[in-house]
Amino acid sequence: MTLILGIDPGSRITGYGLVEMEKNRSRHVASGCVTMGELPFDARLRAIFVGLTDVIREHRPDEVAIEKVFMNRNADSALKLGQARGAAICAAAMCDLPVHEYSPNEIKLAVVGRGHAAKEQVQHMIKAMLALPVAPTADAADALAVALCHGHTRQGLAAVVGARRGRAGRYL
Repeated sequence: MTLILGIDPGSRITGYGLVEMEKNRSRHVASGCVTMGELPFDARLRAIFVGLTDVIREHRPDEVAIEKVFMNRNADSALKLGQARGAAICAAAMCDLPVHEYSPNEIKLAVVGRGHAAKEQVQHMIKAMLALPVAPTADAADALAVALCHGHTRQGLAAVVGARRGRAGRYL
């Protein structure tokens, strides 16, 4: 059983989601957001670091998965998002957790089946995949999607390694 913390970094709202993976099963443990509002930027980065450190200390995940930064039209927004990611990665690193990164398209493909899925589609699939009574907020759903993407990727890689070793130690 592996507990994975997924993080959807943002400079105003950072989503987090914890998913327990066991073989082909996934279970929702917790999800939510670290909300910074109108704080000065340096205080927002501190809030991300402290908020995620608290989540890590409370739930003790085994691994962390985080969404990669993508460059859009606004370079300033991309830089701020990169700094928010840095604060989140530092929280995981300070707790000695391995961090895995996935692009937005990889995450959406793993959860929805389309790399350019809308936020509402991600929310709907997260609700269905984790059998949640209601869809989580967009940021929490994105974080849960990151965690599930990593969990499925881990399982897929483990299956490939197992298949390669399956025939008397010979590689297939």
